[in-house]
Amino acid sequence: MREITEKNEWNTILEQIENYDFYHTYDYHNISKNKNETPILLTYTDAKFIVALPMLLRPIPNTEYFDLTSVYGYAGPISNIDINSSNFEGFKTAFNTYLESKNIVSVFSRLHPYLKQEKIIENLGDTISLGEVVNIDISLPVEQSRMAYGKSNKNQVNKLRKQCEVVKAESKEEILEFVDIYYENMKRLEAKESYFFSKEYFLNFMDIKDFDTDILLVKHLETGEFIAGSMFVKTKNIVQYHLSGTRTEHLRLKPSKLFLDEMRLQATEQGYKVFNLGGGLGSEQDSLFEFKASFSKDFRTFKVWKYIVNQKVYDELSQGKPDSDFFPKYRS
Repeated sequence: MREITEKNEWNTILEQIENYDFYHTYDYHNISKNKNETPILLTYTDAKFIVALPMLLRPIPNTEYFDLTSVYGYAGPISNIDINSSNFEGFKTAFNTYLESKNIVSVFSRLHPYLKQEKIIENLGDTISLGEVVNIDISLPVEQSRMAYGKSNKNQVNKLRKQCEVVKAESKEEILEFVDIYYENMKRLEAKESYFFSKEYFLNFMDIKDFDTDILLVKHLETGEFIAGSMFVKTKNIVQYHLSGTRTEHLRLKPSKLFLDEMRLQATEQGYKVFNLGGGLGSEQDSLFEFKASFSKDFRTFKVWKYIVNQKVYDELSQGKPDSDFFPKYRS
């Protein structure tokens, strides 16, 4: 088991693995980490057999202990071999030895709904289903993927095509226009401070070369105003609906339907297979989930992985903390 922290070595491992997403890359970890968090790629090798687990290593304040957590999004372990027909006992043994040597109390990771991962971490803590995410099957011809749209959804998209156009953000000014729309959206939703990424975050994100990022803006033809926008991130055969926003005064028009439909068309033409829209707020089947489900009924299960490595220390650190589903409890 090796702890990789350097970009070139990290990329060398990913190049040997067929299926991964941008959430697994060094650059995404580096741009996502908070203060006192160290991006690491835990890599187990046995001959040509590789298991790689990207994590953020962080100290537990005022203790000699550490824990591991995942970046925002869908991460979890990846491998270069057929998951179903392989034995991962060697990885599990090496992983546990590493955790003990590093004084790691707990491990938390969001898992990827489109990658087979559970067998790799089987019997290491628990995997818990939180809800469903929506996939548009862009391996299908565009006429077939559109057949999954609800009737009213089709009508709204057709109407939007007459009122608006979709523009790909190319200039710094257009990128910052999207950021302003995103901020307005987050303020309206009273989102947590952690969702208010800096302007530099967005600009740096667009400069990353390890994956492709498109920002699509919806421009109102009558006023010339940009009224909505979204970041879409493309890796391997996957497109992720990442961050988005709509101007408050144009919410009733539902312009976000237009940039989703446009990305469906573009991604199909470009040969991608999966278009993940994500799920509802907090993985609930709420109005946001229903909005996404109006595009497709191809649902995938979203799970998280929780592993208490040192139960005694975990319990000691958690003393006095309120009971909740938050993990690890001692950070609630």
